[in-house]
Amino acid sequence: MPSNRDGVPDWVKFAFGGGAGMIATVFVQPMDLVKNRMQVAGAHGQRASLSHTVSALIKNEGFFGLYNGLSAGLFRQATYTTTRLGVYTSLFDQYQTHFGSPGIIAKLGIGMTAGGIGAVVGTPADLALIRMSADGAQPPELRRNYKNVFDALLRVTREEGVLGMWKVTQKRHFNWIAFLATFLSSSKHTHTH
Repeated sequence: MPSNRDGVPDWVKFAFGGGAGMIATVFVQPMDLVKNRMQVAGAHGQRASLSHTVSALIKNEGFFGLYNGLSAGLFRQATYTTTRLGVYTSLFDQYQTHFGSPGIIAKLGIGMTAGGIGAVVGTPADLALIRMSADGAQPPELRRNYKNVFDALLRVTREEGVLGMWKVTQKRHFNWIAFLATFLSSSKHTHTH
């Protein structure tokens, strides 16, 4: 199993990266859900304050309604974050082994590649997360009522085809690639200088 000079196998680093993202998601999910509900309300011409959105959500869906979509959020971290960090670490280590310490341009390229691959892998989970988070804001007759992320992905595949899982792809991929290229490369660059 490949590992860095520090002796820690790559799979352990990937698992810790994905695990950290999943732990963070447990705490961030209620805020993300409220943000998504406010965006859906805004898209329908309604103005929804933070306090109104939270109180309506709890009133209509109960306290644990704040965690609607959690399975999709966790799955997103398990796929997207783990892939992104894993690919970045692997490419960075390979570059360093073959060419020496990468400069900022190489780090940007490695970050863009990791971001793009992570985005492709994580998009189905992101689609499920968006749909599951927005579902409660829809009129009852338009709700999809997904039970969990796997139900959402299975139904999207059945109803829209396999490629339906990548409907949100194009613009998001460019955003993720640009962000990650900048973030990962500058973070790694500043920590090594």
